[in-house]
Amino acid sequence: MSETLPLFPLGTVLYPGLLLPLHIFEDRYRQLVRDLQAGPEPRRFGVVAIREGRETGVNGVSALYEIGCTATLRRITEHEDGRFDLITVGTQRFRLASELDHSQPYLQGEVDLIDEETGAEAEAALAAQAVQRGFRAYLDALAARGVTQISVPELPDEPVVLSYLVAASVIADLTDKQALLAEPDALSRLTAERAMLSREAAMLRSLT
Repeated sequence: MSETLPLFPLGTVLYPGLLLPLHIFEDRYRQLVRDLQAGPEPRRFGVVAIREGRETGVNGVSALYEIGCTATLRRITEHEDGRFDLITVGTQRFRLASELDHSQPYLQGEVDLIDEETGAEAEAALAAQAVQRGFRAYLDALAARGVTQISVPELPDEPVVLSYLVAASVIADLTDKQALLAEPDALSRLTAERAMLSREAAMLRSLT
């Protein structure tokens, strides 16, 4: 299913089910929020990571990644000077389907929404168990090196949910984060995460 969405390029990756707070101060994105407020529910826009360029500035964005994620507005706080604070949640992945539309102050694009697939269910369930173990070992390695202290008393068993939670939580480069978003299904994503977690935990343990 295709639709046209306003786009919000960012230097980060949004995953389905994850919260994304945003502070809106540029005029073009103030206009985007006002347009969303004037439109019907659900009020949503596309978040897509920047491949080349910057979020702000004169030159701005020169290239975007192909796969992004819709962000649905959950709360809007408007300030007296016209700035906004937003709470959004990632909803569904999409693929940019056409050239970007520059007719508005902000970018727009036609997108194809991507259905969530688990992959082979039995294999995905086993991969989820392996990633749960690998993620806890990774967090322990981070804590042992004083990088961070995270308490995760219970991880989800559902492969899709777990795959996005781990993807959002792991410390990785933008290209790695984007590659996880672009995986075709949860099994593929969990398989990639298992290798990534093993590699990163081993690297952390080797540090003095």
